[in-house]
Amino acid sequence: MPETGALPGSADQPSEGTPGSESPPLTSPIELAVVVPTFNERENIPVLVPALQKTLLGVQWELIFVDDNSPDGTAEYIRKLAATDRRIRVLERIGRRGLSSACIEGMLATPAPNIAVMDADLQHDERLLPKLLELMKSEQPDIVIASRNIGGGSSREGFSSWRLWLSSMGSRIGRLVYQTEVSDPMSGFFLVDRAFFREVAQRLSGTGFKILVDLLASSPRPLRVREVPYHFRKRQLGESKLDVRVELEYLYLIVDKAIGRIVPTRFVLFILVGSAGLLVHLATLGLLYSWQNTSFRTAQLAGTIVAMTFNFLLNNVVTFRDRRLRGWRLASGLLTFYVACSLGAMINISFAQYLFHLGLTWYLAGIAGMTVSSVWNYGVNLVLTWRRNSSDAASAMRS
Repeated sequence: MPETGALPGSADQPSEGTPGSESPPLTSPIELAVVVPTFNERENIPVLVPALQKTLLGVQWELIFVDDNSPDGTAEYIRKLAATDRRIRVLERIGRRGLSSACIEGMLATPAPNIAVMDADLQHDERLLPKLLELMKSEQPDIVIASRNIGGGSSREGFSSWRLWLSSMGSRIGRLVYQTEVSDPMSGFFLVDRAFFREVAQRLSGTGFKILVDLLASSPRPLRVREVPYHFRKRQLGESKLDVRVELEYLYLIVDKAIGRIVPTRFVLFILVGSAGLLVHLATLGLLYSWQNTSFRTAQLAGTIVAMTFNFLLNNVVTFRDRRLRGWRLASGLLTFYVACSLGAMINISFAQYLFHLGLTWYLAGIAGMTVSSVWNYGVNLVLTWRRNSSDAASAMRS
């Protein structure tokens, strides 16, 4: 057997007669479904599929690719493979993107009692799948995780020091929302029992790129988990999807699992951005009024405009990242945001003053005014500024 971490051979075109490529009888029950989310992984598919066919000899399996409308033709290439191997399928999503949601759709699409999730980038060692399946059958845990962080596992070959730090920090943050002791909650390579998946499916957020954390945090009971060590391989083909947006998606997931059932996560982010905008407002006001000897009225107006612009840009990147405005829509959205928040400020003042005249203490009246205007600003901007339409979906696919 080749050294752990070595990559299988590659092929440029779908091959006939690949070992294990014969389709099983239609009456044979499927034991294992392998769900692979893809986006621009055309180069890796000719390597991954023969490797899975080879390692899963003797197993009744199906391979489900969930592709987010890859511009490099990933889905079309998989269709050519599926034409000669009925165990291979592709679900192509138009107007939606995200690893976790793709995995959920793939897992929902199979009748297999055991569902594996792995990446298409060849960094997950597919030869570990039979061992994960054997453990699932013999010990019947809820999840079997391929871990880089227990004895015999490693990730240094595939991770830079920066990514190792991010992974470690993500694991620590993740413990805020799940109780199960897991060494590698950031792993994207695991096997889940279908009964458990159906148990938590309605609770899943489907947000971001860490589906395992979503599964762990969605369980209403203690989980039965087994971990198997593996060596994380270095990406050979294609480009890594890790960027700032991925980290923001992970934080969004954590917030959603922590308080999402009580308060909408998007609203919480909107309020947090507004709080940061308040600091920007005060900093601008202080700079102009105290240091530049600008009149208070002018400094207040400038601070308001700067803070509103700051809030809009940050909300566009964080709170409404899935509806991000670009090009001319960014300018028109900013104007809509100005109008909506200006009306919100007027509602704030009017409502607070009304409550104050009714005898409510000044600070409670002020809090009530801010609450009403925050709900107004969020609702109006959700509907008007960052409304969902076809161009949003197209933008999301290009990001």
